[in-house]
Amino acid sequence: MEKEIKIWFDKEGDYLEVLFELKKGYFRETENDAVMEKVDEEGNIIGFSILKVSELKEKKPLSVALKS
Repeated sequence: MEKEIKIWFDKEGDYLEVLFELKKGYFRETENDAVMEKVDEEGNIIGFSILKVSELKEKKPLSVALKS
């Protein structure tokens, strides 16, 4: 069974969002200020977002562990 992943990039806002599932949830902080993880009501990861994406090209590779 194929699973649809939604990817949305706002160039003007310099914001990237990736959703693994389209369901209710909320964003919470990660160890990196630029990255937020989206979780459902049970705490399962359903996506993530990255702020200031264009600034990443000037820095070391981005590595963040998403935790359910």
